[in-house]
Amino acid sequence: MTVPNVLLSGIVGSTAYGLAHEGSDVDRLGMFAAPTESLHGLHGPKESHVSTAPDRTLHEAAKWCRLALGGNPTAMELAWLPTELYEVRTPLGDELIGLRTSFLSAKRIRDAYLGYATQQFRRLENRADRSSSAETRNRTSKHARHLKRLCHQGLELYATGHLTIRVENPEEYREFGERVAADASVARPLLAYYETAFDETRTVLPDHPDEAAVEAWLHRVRDHFYAPLSSTG
Repeated sequence: MTVPNVLLSGIVGSTAYGLAHEGSDVDRLGMFAAPTESLHGLHGPKESHVSTAPDRTLHEAAKWCRLALGGNPTAMELAWLPTELYEVRTPLGDELIGLRTSFLSAKRIRDAYLGYATQQFRRLENRADRSSSAETRNRTSKHARHLKRLCHQGLELYATGHLTIRVENPEEYREFGERVAADASVARPLLAYYETAFDETRTVLPDHPDEAAVEAWLHRVRDHFYAPLSSTG
């Protein structure tokens, strides 16, 4: 998949979290800028490009901004990766990293991270009565690890305004995943703990994101990729 005007791209997912194992896929996430003139036509450009082998997702700049403003945990990772995991960094991409806190707001971060964690828990519950095959156990363990990660990262972001991508103790997450694979109900107390922790934690995040700063950056992107059509006599 060749997509022009990539502004920022890097390795995300289990590799970035430090939870990958032998045979894990390497996931990549990035952002690109559509040519500005293409935004003014009858049909807008494609907003996302997704490929497999390798697994790669690229969102158009405006779409990525909307996702991040909504607190989307998957999109958010792109602006907080460790330096060595970026594969494409442009000046405009660096600008975006510099204003990543502008996307944050208390309610959206709480709702998004706890919401995604709750979705993972529902998957665990729904799978509890199904086949106990090795494939099912592996998938359950993976969802459990991500439930725990989402809760921890979301609370950190809510409390400090900072997101640490790599987990501190990967083995703790793997052990939790194995326990949940054996008994899905093990995940319920963890989710309840973090729901209470969010309630009791004083957030540093504002009530609303700084959309003006995000909008100004997006305008700079559009200016940069504007190529006026040459006039004909």
